[in-house]
Amino acid sequence: MSKTTIIATGDSFMTRRLPENGYEGFDQIREILSRYEVRFNNLEITTHNQEGVPSAFSGGTWAMAEPEILDDLKKFGFNLYNTANNHSLDYSHGGLLATIRHLRERDMLYAGTGKNMADASSAVYVETADARVAMLGVCSTFHDSDMAGNQSIELSGRPGLNGLRFQKTVHVEKSYYNMLAQLSKETHLNANYERNVQNGYARPMPEGKLYFDGMYFQLDERNYITTEPNDKDMARICSAIQEARRQADYVLVSVHSHEFAGTDPTEPADFLKSFSHQCIDAGADAIIGHGPHELRGIEIYRNKPIFYSLGNFIFETDTVRVQPADAYENVNMPNTTTVGAYISMRNHDGTTGYIVQENIWRSVMAGFTVEDGGFRQIRLYPIDLHMKKPRSRIGVPSIAGNDDVLEYLAELSRPLGTEIRINNHIGIIEF
Repeated sequence: MSKTTIIATGDSFMTRRLPENGYEGFDQIREILSRYEVRFNNLEITTHNQEGVPSAFSGGTWAMAEPEILDDLKKFGFNLYNTANNHSLDYSHGGLLATIRHLRERDMLYAGTGKNMADASSAVYVETADARVAMLGVCSTFHDSDMAGNQSIELSGRPGLNGLRFQKTVHVEKSYYNMLAQLSKETHLNANYERNVQNGYARPMPEGKLYFDGMYFQLDERNYITTEPNDKDMARICSAIQEARRQADYVLVSVHSHEFAGTDPTEPADFLKSFSHQCIDAGADAIIGHGPHELRGIEIYRNKPIFYSLGNFIFETDTVRVQPADAYENVNMPNTTTVGAYISMRNHDGTTGYIVQENIWRSVMAGFTVEDGGFRQIRLYPIDLHMKKPRSRIGVPSIAGNDDVLEYLAELSRPLGTEIRINNHIGIIEF
């Protein structure tokens, strides 16, 4: 008989130290987390003392904080982290490997990044009183150079993250398809691709499919977009899940994914839904999603939960201490710009961007019990990150004092077939 309790939270983009004696609401958050044996958080920051150089491509803000931030996260009680996200390589391989070193020095269990692909894609294990819990970390939002590489018989692999690539296909009616084909022909837009096909380095497109300067178009009867997870990545991830299934009682998959369907950031992309289902089919017990910095609905698939996004747990992007010259030059500011001035320009002195989007600043912690392979109940604790506070203090969580967040999450979850009951400011999903 195996039984354990698990609680999962969303992104921690943490750039400020905790006050020495905590803050108002800290003790209540920590007390709730302490009720559970496995306590998960997504670490969306690199932690080092400028031990890597800024990458040419960042995840948005170049994300770095001093390693002591990790000590503060431990004060909340977390004992499991995902490190695969769009900021993992903001400071190149040096920053990634330094972050890993600082995590290991503090005996902090993590998954999702590593010295090579085998390391990055392997599970980490948490031992509880009556069960062993495995977790894999995955990310779908990243630059190609962020993905870890395999070893060969001659060379070591490349440090990086456990990436999930996906293929986007734009389905178009015949008139649009013919227009694109004609434009490609007249402008020679695809000359390099056609040359690669001729020389055997690329495959020719099948009938009814068009390559157009990096995008794929499919002849169809109507106009729409589909996304599908990469087969090779799915095979690697599912293989790791199956191995973890052999070695543990329960398997979690943490996935960082910003992509969404259509124009609604709360609607998961098609490939993420397919990925989540395939992971559960392979043996995963729960999918813990994060990335878009706001809540998404909860789906129960084969009696297993898919949290498409738990939103933010800590969100302090506006108080990052340093940024490279690239950040300033990308927005036509001189490289002598200071961080505070850059942030003020970016959000137009607090009038645009994340700072005025209510959904960014409210989320949940999801706690559940698993026993003999089955879920008993999910409890959703709403948290508030205090949108109205000044830049210097915004972004740390406390328990929300009303049901607004839960009612909103219930609306998002209902189309996925999930009903959330609200009782005494806690959301409950029964099995």
